[in-house]
Amino acid sequence: MSISLLPHANVVLNSMSALALLGGFAAVRSQRVALHRAFMLSAFILSTIFLASYLTYHAFGDGPVRYLGDHRSIYLAVLISHIATAPLILPLAITTLLRGIRGKKRAHRSIAPLTLGMWLYCSVTGVFIYCMLYL
Repeated sequence: MSISLLPHANVVLNSMSALALLGGFAAVRSQRVALHRAFMLSAFILSTIFLASYLTYHAFGDGPVRYLGDHRSIYLAVLISHIATAPLILPLAITTLLRGIRGKKRAHRSIAPLTLGMWLYCSVTGVFIYCMLYL
């Protein structure tokens, strides 16, 4: 597989992660804890694979892709907010995941909504950025 294909694989991973997050949210809202756990572990695994792929592409790829479209201000606003949010996801996701796995329900619930919102935002804006760059 050529390294130039990684952005296309990354958008699939990001999309699948977003869907898993939504599935996990729906499952916990309907009190299906085991299904919630499965969805959230899936989202974490997909996001971990995405992060490894993303870092590989940026370490060994051709460099950043320039946005050449007509909506530069929209692109930059989304990109900047995405970049500001992205580094926070990993520590939040790990903390939330560990609290859930360890059965610390109150502690888990205290940060889960923030983690979900930021993680979902980052996944969806990642897909949006890809679409603006490549479609």
